[in-house]
Amino acid sequence: MPSLTKEITVYVVDDDGDVLTSLKFLLETEGFRVLTFRSGAELLNTTATKQADCFVIDYKMSPMNGIDLAGHLRDRNRSTPILLVTGDPDKTITARAADAGIRHVLHKPHLEGSLPGLIAAAVATG
Repeated sequence: MPSLTKEITVYVVDDDGDVLTSLKFLLETEGFRVLTFRSGAELLNTTATKQADCFVIDYKMSPMNGIDLAGHLRDRNRSTPILLVTGDPDKTITARAADAGIRHVLHKPHLEGSLPGLIAAAVATG
């Protein structure tokens, strides 16, 4: 799925270690390079955010949720595609995510089939 000419680097942010491990395995199996972060603050404190081709961010984290984190990334002039992952049934999340510049909202637990393709598409379209 990823481009054969350039390995796609995905930064995954989730406060659940098991989810991070699962997503890392899934995406690496598909050929992506994956870096994981346990919180929005951990991601924002890294100096390497400019190396990400795509961010996959969990919505429900504390104290900074995924939409807030996306806002911080956009405030830093980061136009890198952001995909939000949520298990929350709140129907307003998609609208708030779009306002924050998030490309897609994916609902848990059905990520395996769609996540790799959405990442590749988001990176390809910039």
